[in-house]
Amino acid sequence: MKMESQIQLINMEDIIPNRFQPRLRFSEEGLDELAESIKEHGIIQPLVLRRVGNKFEIIAGERRFKASELAAVPAIITDLDDNESAEVAIIENTHRRNLSAIEEARSYKKLLDRKYVTQDQLAKRLGTSQSTLANKIRLLSLAPEVQDALMNEKISERHARSLLKVTDKLKQVELLNKIINERWTVKR
Repeated sequence: MKMESQIQLINMEDIIPNRFQPRLRFSEEGLDELAESIKEHGIIQPLVLRRVGNKFEIIAGERRFKASELAAVPAIITDLDDNESAEVAIIENTHRRNLSAIEEARSYKKLLDRKYVTQDQLAKRLGTSQSTLANKIRLLSLAPEVQDALMNEKISERHARSLLKVTDKLKQVELLNKIINERWTVKR
C-alpha cells in the first residue's frame, strides 16, 4: 500500500462516502458532539481519501466527515485500490473499537468475498487469531432479528454466540425475546 503523508484541503462537495464503510450506524448524539468539537477546535486528525474519478472517496474518517460543517477539511490523499481501501477502512474502524460485532462480521465477510485475502491473512493484518475472525463471521448465520438485536446493543456478543448453538431460527428468536424480556444471563 502506498500511503502519502501530505495534508491537503479538500472541498466537502468533492468527497464521497466509502462504498466499503464497515460502520452501518452513526449515533446522532455522537455526531452532534463531534460537530461541536470540530466547530471549536477544527478537525484534529485529517481524513484519509483516495481519488476516484474527479472525486475523493473516504478511506478513514467518515464520522469526522459527517460531523463537519466546514467548507474544506484536511485530508491525506492516498493511492489505494478497492481491496486496499476496504481493508484500511475495516482496520481503522476495528482499531477504534466502535463497530458492532455484526458490522465487523459483515465487513470481514465483504473483504473475504472479494478473494483479496484469506481468513488467516486478514486475521494477521487485524492482529487477531483466525478463529476469532471465523467466530465473528459465524454471527452472520444467526436469525436477522438476533443480528439486529446485537447491532443495536439489546444483547451482548456473548449472548449472540450462545444462540449459535441453536440451529432453528425461530427458536433463536424465541430465546432472544426471553434474553431481552427476562434479562437472561449468558450462563442461563
